[in-house]
Amino acid sequence: MTEKECVTDTGTADSVSSEYSSPARSIGDPGITPLSPTHSAKDPEHHVPAQQCFAVVVAIDFGTTSSGYAYSFTKEPECIHIMRRWEGGDPGVSNQKTPTTILLTPDGKFHSFGYAARDFYHDLDPSESKHWLYLEKFKMKLHTTSNLSIETELQAANGKKVKAINVFAYALQFFKEQALKELSDQAGSQFDNADVRWVITVPAIWKQPAKQFMRQAAYKSGLVNPENPEQLIIALEPEAASIYCRKLRLHQMIDLSNKMAVNGISPAETVASGMTQGSSDSILCLLSEVQSATQEMSSKEHVRRNRQSRTFLVENVIGELWSELEEGDRYVVVDCGGGTVDLTVHQIRLPEGHLKELYKASGGPYGSVGVDYEFEKLLCKIFGDDFIDQFKIKRPAAWVDLMIAFESRKRAAAPDRTNPLNINLPFSFIDYYKKFRGHSVEHALRKSNVDFVKWSSQGMLRMNPDAMNALFKPTVDQIIHHLSDLFQKPEVSDIKFLFLVGGFSESPLLQHAVQNMLGERCRIIIPHDVGLTILKGAVLFGLDPAVIKVRRSPLTYGVGVLNRYLDGKHPPEKLLVKDGTRWCTDVFDKFISADQSVALGETVKRSYTPAKPSQMVIVINIYCSEQDDVGFITDSGVKKCGTLRLDLSGTECSPPPARREIQTLMQFGDTELKAMAVDVATSKSVKASIDFLN
Repeated sequence: MTEKECVTDTGTADSVSSEYSSPARSIGDPGITPLSPTHSAKDPEHHVPAQQCFAVVVAIDFGTTSSGYAYSFTKEPECIHIMRRWEGGDPGVSNQKTPTTILLTPDGKFHSFGYAARDFYHDLDPSESKHWLYLEKFKMKLHTTSNLSIETELQAANGKKVKAINVFAYALQFFKEQALKELSDQAGSQFDNADVRWVITVPAIWKQPAKQFMRQAAYKSGLVNPENPEQLIIALEPEAASIYCRKLRLHQMIDLSNKMAVNGISPAETVASGMTQGSSDSILCLLSEVQSATQEMSSKEHVRRNRQSRTFLVENVIGELWSELEEGDRYVVVDCGGGTVDLTVHQIRLPEGHLKELYKASGGPYGSVGVDYEFEKLLCKIFGDDFIDQFKIKRPAAWVDLMIAFESRKRAAAPDRTNPLNINLPFSFIDYYKKFRGHSVEHALRKSNVDFVKWSSQGMLRMNPDAMNALFKPTVDQIIHHLSDLFQKPEVSDIKFLFLVGGFSESPLLQHAVQNMLGERCRIIIPHDVGLTILKGAVLFGLDPAVIKVRRSPLTYGVGVLNRYLDGKHPPEKLLVKDGTRWCTDVFDKFISADQSVALGETVKRSYTPAKPSQMVIVINIYCSEQDDVGFITDSGVKKCGTLRLDLSGTECSPPPARREIQTLMQFGDTELKAMAVDVATSKSVKASIDFLN
């Protein structure tokens, strides 16, 4: 062996005494021996495949509460087209995107997505609806499931289970069909999917299994082919927002730190009030504007115009805000979505305006659905857990109606609000409660200890503003607590700007809390159409994936190996004697450390040799930890997170070399971990894949 004499955790699996139970060898993987490990930013020997050329980039923002797509033709990168306006919608709620709701038939086949799914489900007779599979806010399952796999299941509104991979694949297939139809309408002929580069957004705090799950769902949906993985890019949501924020002009944002009015909008006004004012955000519905300039539109034409995609012009320069930044300046992007809050810290690199991640992505499940859960807890307190559980199962469509009614009132919550908020209770809620309890909803409210919620004779729950604010408090407090912790880090000192993005950022209560905490430390900026910021940024990322030059590894990654045993250095319980040689087992061979800076294209190189000349498959366990100082794969907090698989079939040569060397390169600087390998003797490519879902 060269430089470092060691054997991987699977190297002696076939011949080790069965009395020794190393977790690294418990699954009986084929044996391999590592050769010299190296780390290189650029590998001149590695063959980099030529970049594919695509006619258009389509980004899908797959959100917890709402989703949508946008696209840009590569020949016109300054124009970002937001999807056609969706049919349907809720009173008081902007429908820039569509709800992340999906309806499957009783036999599990796709029926509809978004408003169409919700409205159809709502119109079903209760005796029918209990057989249909209605799912919403299901994206969070990928974040909260610790042992995520292809077999992971979701629970529909009626309590029945359905495989998560099918649900996500159906949703992506829906967006694929919608986008290709819109592109074909614009082109005047059938648009070929092979000409599309697809981008899917995911939270930056998602671990590798969840990212891989989304990619597998994309393969299953037909969005891209597994044989052409480069056609799909996984974009991290706060990174996408950061990329778009570089382009912001002064009239496209609101500065919460500014005590003066910005473009006629005073700090006292809610940012949400400017969110749907298309004209102030360079929204140029080009086709529609030309038509309106040449002819007076009929009512039918007006409907058609509203369904056109909306076009945003993104100038090929940095915005005025960016011109204030100097080399090395730092800023924070806080993506407040429906399910998660994601934070990333970036540093500007001039003159190109490239970005460097300064601190690993952080955040947690502090999205706006937390407010919904608090409302549900309030209902349980008033009407009883047993009733709410039964009502959700027996009247699932009515429960959806109730949460829709709450959503519109939730958006009206503000720090200085004085008048109460009324929430309509569906008739079936009132009726079912009387049958279930034997007395009225009004009686339940009177008997409960909840003084700040009253009954209105018009059939509504009347909440005073403090009651609504109390529903926000646990979620907002978690966000503020996380921000406070983040700003204690040395990497987050001297922050110039904080960008609030994502749909939850529209909340005046959240804006007020962030402003109170950080208003004196940095400028707080909110883009107009804040709910579309990630979508636009994802398109820009698809057009130029190399814009983020340096990232931070969220975890420490490595493999288990056997090293020469050294007295005084290695613990006695790790001693393994094999053919007279003393080995230390379960040593953690580190690829990369948590929070380590990794440049785009930077690779970690390892060379392996099969234990047997006839061996055609090498499988290596990959371990990860949140800690940096990891010595053994048995240390606390270290867990197996995936496998590296090398398929050697097709690389045979005659006569076979006495010792085959398989050079493997793992790339950590992108949004996903990637592996490439080559048989050194034959220079033939070896199929290499990293599996985090096994």
